[in-house]
Amino acid sequence: MIQFKALLFKELKEAFRDKRALMVALSMGVLLPIMIMVMSKVMIKEAVDNPAIYVKFTGEQYAPKLIKAFKDANILSFKDVPDDEKRNWNERNIDFIIPDTFAQDMKEGTPIEIILRAEYGEKSLASPIRRIKDVVRDYSRTIGFKRLLVRGIDVKLLQPVDLQEQDTSLPTSNAVMISLILGMYLMMGAFMSGLSISIDSSAGERERNVLEMLLCQPVSTVKIVLAKLFCSSIIAVISISLMLTLTSFSMNFVDLAKIGATFNIDLMTTLTLILMLIPICFLASSLQLFFAFQAKTFKEAQSTVTMLIMLPSFVPMAMMMMDDKPAWTEWLPISGQSLLMEDIFKGLPVDWMVLLVTSAATLALTAGLVITLAKKLTSEKVVMSLS
Repeated sequence: MIQFKALLFKELKEAFRDKRALMVALSMGVLLPIMIMVMSKVMIKEAVDNPAIYVKFTGEQYAPKLIKAFKDANILSFKDVPDDEKRNWNERNIDFIIPDTFAQDMKEGTPIEIILRAEYGEKSLASPIRRIKDVVRDYSRTIGFKRLLVRGIDVKLLQPVDLQEQDTSLPTSNAVMISLILGMYLMMGAFMSGLSISIDSSAGERERNVLEMLLCQPVSTVKIVLAKLFCSSIIAVISISLMLTLTSFSMNFVDLAKIGATFNIDLMTTLTLILMLIPICFLASSLQLFFAFQAKTFKEAQSTVTMLIMLPSFVPMAMMMMDDKPAWTEWLPISGQSLLMEDIFKGLPVDWMVLLVTSAATLALTAGLVITLAKKLTSEKVVMSLS
C-alpha cells in the first residue's frame, strides 16, 4: 500500500506539474458548459422567437389580403430588409410568386397555383419556409371555411373528431435536447479529460526513459498501472464535476420558461451523476493507457488514443436512434450509463439495481484491461516499443 501511495503521489505530482496538459484536461469542464448555454439559447430562439423574414414577392398587388397575413406573421417584402441584413437575405433568395389570375381564380373557386421557390436543403431556410407554408395553409383554410359559411354549411362538419392532447411529461422532460447534449458531453468529458495525462504517463514516460527506470524498481507492474490509472481518472472526475457545477450555474442565464421547461441540477443529482460517471472515467483511462502503451511513439499514441473519443459519442447517438431498446443495453458499459442519465434528466427515479450492475460491468472490464496491461509491461517489446 505504501508503494502504491508513493507511485500515485509521483503520478499526480507530474500531472499537476505539466500546466499545459492539465489545462487541456480541465478545458472540457470549462468550455462545454459555455457551449451548452449558447446552443440552448440558439435553439430556444429558433423555436419560440418570431424574427422577421424577408421574401421576394412577385405579384403581391394581386393578393393584398394574403400579403397582409404575411405581414401579421412578420414575413415582409424584400424591399423592407435593413441594409445590414440585405446581403444575407439576398443569398437566401426566397421567391414567392403570385399569379396575375389570383383574383379571377378566387372568384371562380378554382385552385390557385402559388410558387414558393427556395433552396429547401439549406438549414438556415428551414424555419422561414415552415412559417411561410403555415401562413399559406391557414389563409387557404380560412377561405375554405368562409365559402362553406356562405353556402350555409357548418364548418364544424369538417372536424368530426376533436383531439384533446394532454402532455404527461415532467417540466424537466421539455428540456430533453439540452439534457441529451449534456449527457453526451459528460461522456465525452470522461473520455477526453484524462486523455493527455494518460498519454504522457505511458508513451511519454517511455520516450523519456522514465518507464524503464520505474520498472527496474522492486514494484509490481499492477501497482504501476493502477497508479497511472487513478491519476488520470482523478483528473477526469475533477473535470466532469467542474462541468456539472458550471453547467448548473450557466443554465440560470437561459430562459427555459419560453418553452415551458425547467432544468435544475441539484446536489443529489450531481452526486448521482458523478457516481455514475466514475466507472466510465476509470474505463476510459484504462483504454487510453492500454492503447498508448501499444503505440510505438508518442505521436502514434496521440493519434491512436484520440480515436477512442468516438466511442462515447457513437453509443449515446445509437441509443437515441433506437425506438425499442433491447433490455440488455441497460446493463452494458456506456450504454447503461447513457440510458440512466436520460432518465435522470427527465426527472425519473434512479434504478439503483441497474446502476449497480452496469457500474460493476464497467469496473470488471477496467480490471481486465489493467491485468492485461500489467502482464504486457513485463514484456521487453512493450517497454522498449520494439516491433
